[in-house]
Amino acid sequence: MLRDRLNLAWLHLLGLAAATLAASLLVPNRWLLDALVLSLAVAKGRAIVLDYLGLRQAPALWRGLLTTWLASLAAFAALAVAVRALI
Repeated sequence: MLRDRLNLAWLHLLGLAAATLAASLLVPNRWLLDALVLSLAVAKGRAIVLDYLGLRQAPALWRGLLTTWLASLAAFAALAVAVRALI
């Protein structure tokens, strides 16, 4: 059962990686592209945390803390993009 879950997570990560590549090639708007790539990165990070680090069965506090950490990293990256655009 665990092996099947990891295989599904692997396929999920491959799909998200393909979506990131497709977005970088097809989306002409820079702001939309940055937002899309960052949101896909958060989704990939969450899949890694839950499935590969084995925290799917962990207490909700740990899952919430790690998800908040991933979202804060993405927010910091978005802030860096916004500052770069203003300079």
